[in-house]
Amino acid sequence: MDDETGLDFSDQISSLESKYQQALKDLYTHLTPIQRLTIARHPNRPTVLDHILNITDKDKWVELHGDRAGYNDPAIVTGIGSIDGKSFMFIGHQKGRNTKENIERNFAMPTPHGYRKALRMMKYADHHRFPIITFIDTPGAFADLKSEELGQGEAIAQNLRTMFGLKVPIISVVTGEGGSGGALAIGCANKLFMLENSAFYVASPEACAAILWKSAQAAPKAAEKLRITAQEHYRFKIADGVIPEPLGGAHADPVWTSQQIKFAITQAMEELGKMDTEELIRHRMLKYRSIGGFQEGTPVEPERKRNMKLSDLNAAKAGDLEAELEDLKKKILNAAGPSDPITSEKIEKLKEDVDQEISNAFISMGLQEKLESLQLELSKESDSSDNQTLNLLKEKVDRIMLEFYHNLTRPGAYLGLKQKLEMLNMAHRLIELKEKGEKLKTEINQKVPAEVIAKMEVLKEAQKKLSEGDRFDEELVEEVERAKNELIEVLKSANLEIIYVKNRNIPPPPPDLAENIAKVNEEIVKEIERAINVTGLSEKIVELRAEIAKGSSVETVEKLKAEIQEQIVAVMDVTTLKEEFEKLNVVDLESPEG
Repeated sequence: MDDETGLDFSDQISSLESKYQQALKDLYTHLTPIQRLTIARHPNRPTVLDHILNITDKDKWVELHGDRAGYNDPAIVTGIGSIDGKSFMFIGHQKGRNTKENIERNFAMPTPHGYRKALRMMKYADHHRFPIITFIDTPGAFADLKSEELGQGEAIAQNLRTMFGLKVPIISVVTGEGGSGGALAIGCANKLFMLENSAFYVASPEACAAILWKSAQAAPKAAEKLRITAQEHYRFKIADGVIPEPLGGAHADPVWTSQQIKFAITQAMEELGKMDTEELIRHRMLKYRSIGGFQEGTPVEPERKRNMKLSDLNAAKAGDLEAELEDLKKKILNAAGPSDPITSEKIEKLKEDVDQEISNAFISMGLQEKLESLQLELSKESDSSDNQTLNLLKEKVDRIMLEFYHNLTRPGAYLGLKQKLEMLNMAHRLIELKEKGEKLKTEINQKVPAEVIAKMEVLKEAQKKLSEGDRFDEELVEEVERAKNELIEVLKSANLEIIYVKNRNIPPPPPDLAENIAKVNEEIVKEIERAINVTGLSEKIVELRAEIAKGSSVETVEKLKAEIQEQIVAVMDVTTLKEEFEKLNVVDLESPEG
């Protein structure tokens, strides 16, 4: 470009390349567990055969086939090769480069034939004193019906038992993902190495999330909790070393990665080659005995109830949902109208969350495929006029929904969805009540004449005087009563039934008046207690409480109340109490609430 245009951009290009390399380094230095797993599953990541061909001497690799029981499983490759002139038995899971190859290799998920082929080669290596190198890169053992019928679990168990008794060094390298027993069946080694971006797990993060949180969307969280990365395994002393990868992952430079694997194997063989047979077997046994921890001599309860942890994804924290519920209530009740934009936006967001969680619930219940199949049938029969066919489809819909609601109502299941559905129903009820209230308020305001509004002002004025402790004259009291009765009539004309008139909460009286009221109340209580003692009504009151407690009829309870009140009034000194009450100079006024 410099020769053609006379412009030199080499400095700018160099600067950009330097920034790119730094950004790449920062990115790959702080990867999350789920990101490392994604790199481990990269379709261009070097396979087991790539590594074997890169680390063995030229033309010193021979692949061996078959389990001597009638089948050769392509998901596991085995063979003999040499590194720096020394022969090794290589065994590993083989993935494909594309869909066709992956189907041929069964996505590196071995059947029992594959594990029995690996077992045959291990025994062959043990007989000829070849060290064994295994490469692990599998999502897990193939779990179809035929594999189970052929003894998948037995084949894995045989490998585990046999590997602990082999008399030759065993080195395992996790190059991609190591899934459960399918990986461990060729992974019981003296030395276990893991590539920097590889993963080893008892269950995939997606499967773990589906089990514990009822949604595969929680896979990143599950990946963190499972401690699947090479760094975590090395920290827990499960892996004996972490083999570095180039920036961008092993697929960025497969040959360099293979050479790092070769270096790790060579170093390990220098250590293991110095051990005799008994030391090798004991070394292998102690490696696995030291994993984890245990405690002896501590009594354990024979029976102990343990509760599973509730779903954190499907069910939000109870405190958060309660706070959201209260916030939504306030927004609805304080909104300018039923169609307030802020409230509507909040409810729409809640609807979206509920729709998403219902979709996740259908998937976790295994109803998604049934629903999709039914939708396909409905689309085909949309123009059909056959009532019988439509009725059959309706029955299928009803069965799916019945199964959904049955699963939803299980105790402890889908708590987040249940709480959000309750929030949504509450919001709709509040909005409906508010709309009715606004409509009723408008109707009442239209029917209230100006004269009654003026009377209401009289009531407010009376309320104010009462709070200030002023004496009412008789005319004002009569005016208040008339205004109250007229307001009741207006409400009745609006087809509203007046059940009772409630006293409005009024401001507290002045301190002096409050003190006098307290004294009068105290004297009234003492007088009632004296009347009860004089008449011997204690047993009668106990009888009344017993009748209320056992849920007796209203007539029986009211009859007992009336008898007790009559006897109390008959012996009370009403005259003295009346004089004390008149001293307060207060008129007790009931006023309508609104």
